[in-house]
Order: sequence, then structure tokens, then C-alpha cells
Amino acid sequence: MKPRITVITLGVDDLEKSLAFYRDGLGFSTEGIIGAEYEHGAVAFFDLQSGLKLAIWQRKNIAHDANVPLTASSPVEFTLGHNVGSKEEVDQVMDQAKQAGATITTPAHDTFWGGYAGYFQDPDGHLWEVVWNPQWEI
Repeated sequence: MKPRITVITLGVDDLEKSLAFYRDGLGFSTEGIIGAEYEHGAVAFFDLQSGLKLAIWQRKNIAHDANVPLTASSPVEFTLGHNVGSKEEVDQVMDQAKQAGATITTPAHDTFWGGYAGYFQDPDGHLWEVVWNPQWEI
């Protein structure tokens, strides 16, 4: 297996609500919901950087497709990191997420390691970390 990820799929409970959050609130580009004509098939894809897509798919349909039981979700199973080029950009993205309906769990702040970061949750509780790392060039 090559160390590469091409799609990150988030399990959601309300596909339309999540679509509106990512498309209208955060401005992610998408063709909208596709595959609705298939049982368990409705999904939306968003283009991220070259070669990477974000998908939203109903949790119950992921469970069906993967043949695993639908269980309670936990926001701390993983986080999605969105690195930006400045502290000001962290503040801008956090504000945009809040305006889109995100829950701010940790306001942007100076970190112990010299960066600047904050966390928000999307409508389904997925954690996003918006971070400026002075060691990384964006």
C-alpha cells in the first residue's frame, strides 16, 4: 500500500444539512448530492487540493456498505487539520465556520509549541483544527 489518501469520507446524519454547511457555509466546491437514485447511494464530494476529495455520506449507509453495526459516534475519533498561512487566517476561518453554523469548541489561541490554533465541530460533531504552524510553509 502506498502512503496516500485520495478520499476522506465523513459519516453524517443529515446529508442536506451537511451539504449546506460545507458548500454554502465554508465555500467548498461540489456538484451537490449524487447517487440518490441508488439505495444507500446518496453522497456529495468536494474537491480539496489536487488528488484529494472530501465526501459526506450518511452514517447508516456507510455502516451498510462496510457491513459493520451503526454505533454511537465520538468527536475524538479523529480530527481534520486545516493549516493556514497566518494567525489572522486562523481567525478568519474560525469566524467563517462559526457563521456557517459550526460549534467552536476551542477558540483560536497561541499554542504551547509556538503556533496558533482553534477547533470547531461541523453539524455532525466532526472536529476540525484550524492551525497556523510557523514551521510549515503553506
